[in-house]
Amino acid sequence: MRRPARTTAGLLVVPPLLLTGAVATAGDTGTGTGTGTGTGTGTTLPDTYALQGDADGSTFEGIDVHWYDSLFYVTERTGGEIHRGLVWDPTTEVWLDEHVARRDGRTTAVGIATDSAGRVYVAGGDNRSAADQPPDAPDLWVYDQDGALLAALRVDAADVFLNDVAIGPDGAAYVTNSRVPQVFRVSEADGAWRAELFVDAGTEAGGPIEQTDGFGLNGIEGTPDGEALVVAQSDPGVLWRIDLATAEVTRIDTGDVDLSGSDGLVVEGSTLVAVRNFPRTVTVLEWADDGRSATLVEEIATDPERVLTTGSFADDRLLLVDSQFEEDPPSPTSEVVVLRLGG
Repeated sequence: MRRPARTTAGLLVVPPLLLTGAVATAGDTGTGTGTGTGTGTGTTLPDTYALQGDADGSTFEGIDVHWYDSLFYVTERTGGEIHRGLVWDPTTEVWLDEHVARRDGRTTAVGIATDSAGRVYVAGGDNRSAADQPPDAPDLWVYDQDGALLAALRVDAADVFLNDVAIGPDGAAYVTNSRVPQVFRVSEADGAWRAELFVDAGTEAGGPIEQTDGFGLNGIEGTPDGEALVVAQSDPGVLWRIDLATAEVTRIDTGDVDLSGSDGLVVEGSTLVAVRNFPRTVTVLEWADDGRSATLVEEIATDPERVLTTGSFADDRLLLVDSQFEEDPPSPTSEVVVLRLGG
């Protein structure tokens, strides 16, 4: 069982960011009383959200907040379940359980994103490589807001770990491959879904990105100007810009900022947040106007007993997933914790 987390805080220039550290105890049904953060409107929002995993332990990874209806979704690596919660409720539910995941050909779930229509895109990591999977197992899935499966897709690549997902300004979903420096584009036309290679930026394909032995492309987001994608290359700690019109790949200038272990990326206006998992650091940068460089604002040390992977904003609150990757075996329950803006 997890020990209670210690509160960790970091002061930024403007606006300030505080990592709130109240933790729901195991078995807590979650009333929100006395554990939330006031919004100034009479509404108290939780500092943590409880995730109920498997009895023998679970790990978690992806998160996305759907801006319209305040729903958020969290992926479970162990089993492929999708959890869902509301930003004002400290409890969550298993939205798509392991039975549904198995029915749809999924044993694990990694990245997740929602589009303006409420559709949910799930990246399956190395799902096709699981020991009990058939040779044609899917790599990613699309669901409608009611949980109905719209598509189970397989990408045309030999070496695959589909990691993170972002929705582009064109409405398509873009998905990173951590095994090869590739980004795939997922789109629908007249009811037909397709997943196609958008860019292969590896040196073997004539691109600028050299694949390391460890994790490569990971977190992905759109740039503030809507003209490009920003992608984190985890092991060397490099950010790349991919132009949406030309597919040109260029390195984003971040100076000597340490971005090693960057997992999830979050963009909110001129703010770029890199969630660095095992370094246990959230690094906050500010974009230049042209989106081709970013400068350090602050580095925030996170709880040493957590490995945070990805985040998503709910207004001025950044929700972050406690993956439990450091636990062997992992706990049956985990939390989403809050990095609060303006506190």
